[in-house]
Amino acid sequence: MRKPPFGTGPHFGNVNDVNESRTRLSFPSNKIKITPTNSNTRIIVAANAARPTSAVPATEGRGGQNIGLNSDRLRALMVERLRQKGITDERVLEAMRSVPRHVFIDQGLASRAYDDAALPIGFSQTISQPWVVSRMLSAVAESRKPRKMLEIGTGCGYQAAVMAAMCHEVYTIERIKPLYEMARGTLRELKLVSRIRLVHGDGMLGMPSVAPFDAIVIAAAGLQIPTALLHQLDIGARLIAPEGSDQQKLVLIERTGVNSWDRKELEPVRFVPLRAGIQL
Repeated sequence: MRKPPFGTGPHFGNVNDVNESRTRLSFPSNKIKITPTNSNTRIIVAANAARPTSAVPATEGRGGQNIGLNSDRLRALMVERLRQKGITDERVLEAMRSVPRHVFIDQGLASRAYDDAALPIGFSQTISQPWVVSRMLSAVAESRKPRKMLEIGTGCGYQAAVMAAMCHEVYTIERIKPLYEMARGTLRELKLVSRIRLVHGDGMLGMPSVAPFDAIVIAAAGLQIPTALLHQLDIGARLIAPEGSDQQKLVLIERTGVNSWDRKELEPVRFVPLRAGIQL
């Protein structure tokens, strides 16, 4: 059954105060460069790999003024490119098609909203590359129907919204208070389904009070996966995360027993660092 478009359902359970004005960060987006330490993206290792193309035709959408009017078509183009790059899970592709990525980023970058690229959202953080989002969600949900998912690193809220389009319950933790507030404001404004609990806290601790989870997605790279998060997986559930420092790889971990986990290394990636504690 096809899900209703975003904005037509009830509000998120813990972000349902629609009378509060939306919080928007203001930063010089045109002066922020994506660097190895602030991008959530895939690393293409093939020497002849094609340069990603833009989802926005040169004659429209520049400056952001027409993005809203054309977003349905631009998302369809984005999803088609993801399909061509090997993403085949129709649940993930449908979720990516349904979420308006342009509303989660600064207006100055709206013309690049549907590029397959990570984009800055302030505080040296990024909205993840669409391929990365779809790849991670496809991996944790393969041959499964997760009902309760945990995200570490909410950022602007985009990936949480995609998760909510394919899962009954989403829990997401953001350590940087202004980003938490920005994500909360955007999710309120979109009036999405009541499936997200947004928390300002230390993501490395997870949420043991509501564990176990059917899937955990970590949107920042640490030298190793926090043990606390491994123990918050249900048996048979999966966690995916970037791991490493200068050289990072996506790592997929499946819990196979009370004290046993299987590990598989996937593609090279480049993510922001995973940090403990909170930032006000």
